[in-house]
Amino acid sequence: MDQPYIKHIANVSGFDVWVVDGKYIRGHIDVEFTNFGQHYRFPFIPKNEFWIDKERVEGESDFYIEHLLVEHRLMAQGMSYNEAITKASLAERRYRKKVDFLQHPHLSKIDKDEYLPQIHKTLLPEYSNGIKVWIVDGRIVRGLFFIDFTQGGHDKVYDFVPAGEVWLDDDLVESERKYVLLHELHERALMARGMDYSKAHLDASSIEEFCRQNPGQLQEKLKDALEQNKALARNGNGNGTNGHKE
Repeated sequence: MDQPYIKHIANVSGFDVWVVDGKYIRGHIDVEFTNFGQHYRFPFIPKNEFWIDKERVEGESDFYIEHLLVEHRLMAQGMSYNEAITKASLAERRYRKKVDFLQHPHLSKIDKDEYLPQIHKTLLPEYSNGIKVWIVDGRIVRGLFFIDFTQGGHDKVYDFVPAGEVWLDDDLVESERKYVLLHELHERALMARGMDYSKAHLDASSIEEFCRQNPGQLQEKLKDALEQNKALARNGNGNGTNGHKE
């Protein structure tokens, strides 16, 4: 089968569940596609299919399927995406907690701050000048902090991210890291200067999409975004949070 299909993994309640090439989708169809999707969120997905991005770190596809079943059903009934994703995320969270509690009972009792050493996996020193860029354990972040954490995030959006840090999900393939890092750094700089999240996100998605279509521009845009965040840190505007609470 042609792109972006990789592997058929299940048939659940009449839906064919496919592992797909998320990088291809973000580069050629829709930059906003993240870990998974269904037709009423992404019309290019057939109505009877669920798409899940190829996992670099396996083990979360069952959670995504649980989410998609609820989200698809509610949106097919006419519910808005924002309402449907809230209810679907609750269903996914319940499932995650059940599975993770059975496997790791200590998670329900742990202080989140004490878990940071296990969330932080790899510091990327080439990008950590004025800020710190970490590869993090995405599953732990979704389980403990924010279930919709995907690809990356930073301290201006998430108050669980320490000041001056940018996080990249360890499930993100290495060939996409720079594109997502560009998005997060550009968005962070705009928010540090006072822009609200929705506008900053759209602007960051635009520059990310441009670079996916014009990869020769990526290094220059990334360098500029790094310099902006470095300057903000020097001027004392690069710390603190500005966003979501979980």
